[in-house]
Formats: sequence, structure tokens, C-alpha cells
Amino acid sequence: MQHKFLVLAAATTIGAMGMPAAQAAYPEHPINMVVSYGPGGGTDLVARAMAPYIEKYLGNDARIVVLNRPGAGGEIGFAEIARAKPDGYTIGFLNTPNLLTIPIQRKTQYHWTDFDLLGNLIDDPDSFAFNTTKHDFKSLDDLAKFAKAHPGEVTVGTTGKGSDDHLAMLAFQNAAGVEMLHVPYKGAGPVRTAISGGEIVLAAMNIGEVKAYIAGGSPMKSLGVMSAEPSEIAPELPTFKEQGYDIIMSSLRGIGAPKGLPEDIRNKLVEAVRQATADPEFRKTAQKMFVPLRYLGPDEYKAELAANEVMFKKVWEDTPWSD
Repeated sequence: MQHKFLVLAAATTIGAMGMPAAQAAYPEHPINMVVSYGPGGGTDLVARAMAPYIEKYLGNDARIVVLNRPGAGGEIGFAEIARAKPDGYTIGFLNTPNLLTIPIQRKTQYHWTDFDLLGNLIDDPDSFAFNTTKHDFKSLDDLAKFAKAHPGEVTVGTTGKGSDDHLAMLAFQNAAGVEMLHVPYKGAGPVRTAISGGEIVLAAMNIGEVKAYIAGGSPMKSLGVMSAEPSEIAPELPTFKEQGYDIIMSSLRGIGAPKGLPEDIRNKLVEAVRQATADPEFRKTAQKMFVPLRYLGPDEYKAELAANEVMFKKVWEDTPWSD
């Protein structure tokens, strides 16, 4: 009996040695979520609000660490995401049009096709806002009259060259026949600081950010939204088109990862992003933050980016936005 036991034990040990080790469940350690703009901006605030919900649906005690990588209109952060190891431990926000326009105007270390798209979350129309303690513009016509009387003196803060904010400013200049001065910053947070401190005349930023900053006490007022229809988060504001300026401009904000994720990890991240965006508690939080949600799955998101790239290339050919 003793010999039989020893033989069985040896066979069991050899069998165990020959079996592959069980693969650890993803994620085993914290996931970095890169935000290509500074703290306090719309993307940063959404990232920090959404991270716990992505953690929830990933399971396995997932933890997400938000990393701010501002600079060059978003290029620094986008490039960091694109060149990271495609193992599921680096994801990040992709902001359009910056994601698309920067490679059009100059050589970059990334292209939007260098990412595995996990889903789009937000579609936030652009707006112009001013400091109510410094000016009292009643309408876009009022702004245009002031700009014509003060050529080159209307300073406009944006999140960088080639951003939706910058393109919106250029479109308004062309439509109104005025000359304004572009002042780029590393995110909406610094633009808010500049407009609140009277350093700039106008803040070109998304209406969700404007509404959130006003709710937070900033002395700002919006002159309208650059959407085809009135915004659901600012129904009291007229569109630019209604005021005679046919300008449509907004910012998509989605999440991507370096190209080449293992299929199982990619699927898990895609599903976690989808579930997080649909979570009733997150949607309540987004509403309180004035965040206009618009979920697109990876395939729809890819089609939207491809179409927008064609459109922005045409804009660049007709009216280059580099200054």
C-alpha cells in the first residue's frame, strides 16, 4: 500500500509540473488612465468621475489611476497612450478634433488609427463665454461689433492650436469679418482661471465646461452654443446658427488604448466602458456636471473619426488653422 501511495503521489506531482500555470485574472495591478489636459478641465473631471464605474464593471478589485499629461494641444498625452505597451494597463481619453487635427497640421508620434477604440462617451458643443464683471455682451452681434471696434484686442483662450475651441474662433472670425487674438492654454481649467481673472476677453470652450464653471461660481456667461439644435444641458441658450452665424463645432471625448490589446482584455474594457456610461448613478453624476453623454461603440466611434478626419483635412486645405 505504501509503494502504491508513493507512485500516485509522484504521478500527481509530475502531472502538475506539466500543466501550464493558471492565467491571473485581469487586472492584476492598477490601470493608468491618461488625460491629455490639465487638472480641472472637462476631460479631467469626467475621467475622475467615471473611473470608479469602470473599476466596478471590470471587477477583480480593479483600480484606475488618472494621470494628467498636458501640453501641445493634447499631443503629449495622445502619444503616451499610443506608444504604451498594449497590455490593458494604459488607457486614456481621446479628444476630437485635437486627436485628428494635430497630425494634419504637423508630424506627430501618433495617428488615430494607432489606438484600440473602447467607446465614445461625450459630444459637447462649443461656446463662447465672457467675464460678466468685465463685459456685458448681449449677443454674438454685440461681440462682433466690439471686435470690429477693437481689432486684435479680443483675446480668446482655447485648449490649443487645432482644438475645437481654436477652430470655432477662426470660424467666427471668418463669419463676422473680425480679427481676434488666439491665446492657447494646456486645458480648460487654465482657460477658466484666465477668463475669471480678466486676463482674456473671451473663453472658447465647451458648453458643458461653461455651465459647470458658472455653477462653481465663475463670473462667466455664454453667448450661445455651436450645435445644430439647442443643447439639452443649456436649452435656454440660442444656437450660433439662430443668431446668424452658421457654425457647428463640438468635442467628442472617448476612451482608447494602444493598438494590439489581447482580444479578451479588449472585450472586457469595451464592455466596462459601455456599462459605466449606461450606469444610472454615473448618468446622474454626469447630469449634475453638465456633461452631454453620447455613447458610441468601437465600430460607430471608428466611423465617426474617419468621417471627421476627411472633413478636417478639407478645412485645412481651404483655411489652414496654424497661426
